[in-house]
Amino acid sequence: MIVGLLIQSPLLIIILLLPTAIYEVIRTEGKSTKAASIILLVVLVMEIFLLIFNIDFNIAEFLGAEGQWVGGYWLPLGELTTVGPMLMAVLAIILFTRTWGVYTRWLAAIIFFTSFAIIYSLDPAAFQQMLAMAVQQGSRRIR
Repeated sequence: MIVGLLIQSPLLIIILLLPTAIYEVIRTEGKSTKAASIILLVVLVMEIFLLIFNIDFNIAEFLGAEGQWVGGYWLPLGELTTVGPMLMAVLAIILFTRTWGVYTRWLAAIIFFTSFAIIYSLDPAAFQQMLAMAVQQGSRRIR
């Protein structure tokens, strides 16, 4: 019942993720990790704004590009509401790989997996695309 409610309500998932993102900003100390955590929090707040005011904007059409490289990871572009959680997932990967603290790594992992839940609740097709990209990136890193 609770899982079904969460899957149907991306705004609820995002609001529940806010304390984690805020604590990540507090915990990070390095220049790149502090910047990544702050950007992640800003994206999260912007996502709330986009969902509350039901703003639909296709950033891929606006930029005339299918995607963008962010921190060495390919970020597919599309509707702004789905690009936000994808960017959050990429930033969480950056935080996980560049931070030393156990707690900050766990926070980054929580944000990463929750970003997938947000994407799934917004657009299951975009979720499949993001999952395929994550598997591809993971297999590249393992080799």
